[in-house]
Amino acid sequence: MPIPSFPITARPQSGSPVPRRVVLATVVLALLGVARPHSAAKGASPERAASRPNVIVVLTDDAGWGDLSLHGNPNLSTPNLDAMAREGAQIRHFYVCAVCSPTRAELLTGRYHGRMGVYSTSSGGERINADEQTIAQRFKAAGYATAAYGKWHSGMQWPYHPNARGFDDFYGFCSGHWGNYFDPMLEHNGEIVRGKGFLVDDLTDHAMDFIDQQADTPGDDPFFIYLAINTPHSPMQVPQKYWDRFKDKEIVPDPRNENARRQDDQHTRAALAMCENIDDNMGRLLTHLRERQLDENTIVVYFNDNGPNGWRFNGGMRGRKGSTNEGGLRSPCLIRYPQQIRPGTLVDNIGGVVDLFPTLVDLAGLSKTDSDSEKPLDGISHAAALTGRPADSLASGRLLFSAWRNRATVRTARYRMHSDGSLYDIEKDPGEQSDLAKRRPDIASHLREQLERWLDTLPDQKEDRPFPIAHPSAEWTQLPARDASSTGGITRSNRFPNCTYFLNWNETTSEILWDVEALSEGDYEVQMYYACNEDQLGSTVELSIGESRTTAKIETAVESDFIGSPNDRKERAEGDVKRWGTMSLGKLHLSPGRAKLRLRATSIAKDSVAEMRLLMLRRVSE
Repeated sequence: MPIPSFPITARPQSGSPVPRRVVLATVVLALLGVARPHSAAKGASPERAASRPNVIVVLTDDAGWGDLSLHGNPNLSTPNLDAMAREGAQIRHFYVCAVCSPTRAELLTGRYHGRMGVYSTSSGGERINADEQTIAQRFKAAGYATAAYGKWHSGMQWPYHPNARGFDDFYGFCSGHWGNYFDPMLEHNGEIVRGKGFLVDDLTDHAMDFIDQQADTPGDDPFFIYLAINTPHSPMQVPQKYWDRFKDKEIVPDPRNENARRQDDQHTRAALAMCENIDDNMGRLLTHLRERQLDENTIVVYFNDNGPNGWRFNGGMRGRKGSTNEGGLRSPCLIRYPQQIRPGTLVDNIGGVVDLFPTLVDLAGLSKTDSDSEKPLDGISHAAALTGRPADSLASGRLLFSAWRNRATVRTARYRMHSDGSLYDIEKDPGEQSDLAKRRPDIASHLREQLERWLDTLPDQKEDRPFPIAHPSAEWTQLPARDASSTGGITRSNRFPNCTYFLNWNETTSEILWDVEALSEGDYEVQMYYACNEDQLGSTVELSIGESRTTAKIETAVESDFIGSPNDRKERAEGDVKRWGTMSLGKLHLSPGRAKLRLRATSIAKDSVAEMRLLMLRRVSE
């Protein structure tokens, strides 16, 4: 689809930090191929400007290909992302995975997620095998300062934690779903902290602060930032000024009948409001790079993690989040790098999230080192096509594969073949309405064989892996309720495990259990995050592992109403959250090996013990 010719304008009611005159001037200069003059603001040194490029990868959560005005959506305006496309490049047919954690795994490793133990979106199934090399480790080995801000969703405990995977600084949450976006409970390098304001704004602030920190540091070491924005994933929360634009807006339906027929207008309004907030934050980020004189030598990538989380405008394509159809897998991919990518560059070869690792390594000019992984990448580099050099011949004839649950698919430059035997000409039929398998048995047979051969290369995904604790490099270890099981009458607060807590804890015979493996020996102070009413105080709980145990009495009330759902613009399916208090359970001695960590009540003062959200282990001795 060509870039629409309508002008980019700043939204007058949005309070966007990018003034209209700046946006228009930027677009005009970009279209003319004219380099923008540096701002007079304090910025990078000339030496730094000529050094290796900085890299910022922005990944949104549950937006779709159609959630940009760039792609013809009449229901919202995304001027900053539209400008980014005009100033840089688009990989026009770019594909991710059906859901979020597989896409994140493929971004981080350049390899298909099925090769590295990722089979689920929660309870440990999202963890990337510890022997995989990440893109952050690759850039860090080359001297880059690295940071990740936002939704990690690739493992919580070391060695799966972002600080263990090459990121010097991490601020955000490691689970796949977070129940509150306003002043939420988050973590900073393992330690629990409280966020400030609306989460997407807060994450962008942290990215800009990291940019400032690196720009003000003597020397010319570049930075790599992974900004994993958590919206428009539910809960459907957004600041009031964005909601005011959409709460009464009439939504133009997608041209495809299924999307129009099944659309939930209220959900769509909230999602689009959240997308406009993302666009404003992209404007803030790009403006900040210009003000620091870093924009010319910074690669900025923008894409989504799966199809849209609702039946809404998606260019007439079939499918949404969770689907392996075109609409469930296609994502925008915008890449801005003024020093090497000409404005308006279009890459027509199909690309995938596995390609970003090798592409960014090539664009940054990183040479192979002894620390590089020997595992072959599934992705290919698009650096040549992006910078106007002859493209690799592999790009034109490649096959892109994807699988989720019991569905799999292969995409060529023209066709999409599904594991159910259906075949579609995506070039002519992006809505996948006309099955060509019987009319083109030659193509169907060939692609079916290729898909089956690829599936045979994937190992058994569901490995028996405990949750690691006592890693020698980790001061803090989180053990949330989502990673535990329970016995007796204890129940989980919601069927979707991420961000849940345990309740109905009213029997001394009931237990909360974590299947853990201690990776070293030492003493750990344990804190429990809980809620308990004043009239329930006095219960005693015991935490034990092997022969080591500690007990504590609940003596302080922590009363909290739900803090998430009052901010929802659409009723949520996931569970709600509270403000949790903390209490010390004492010290626990851990010895290397696999065991069950058990939490139980030894006495119950009234009718219930407490609601339990999280254990935090902090190393206090070697």
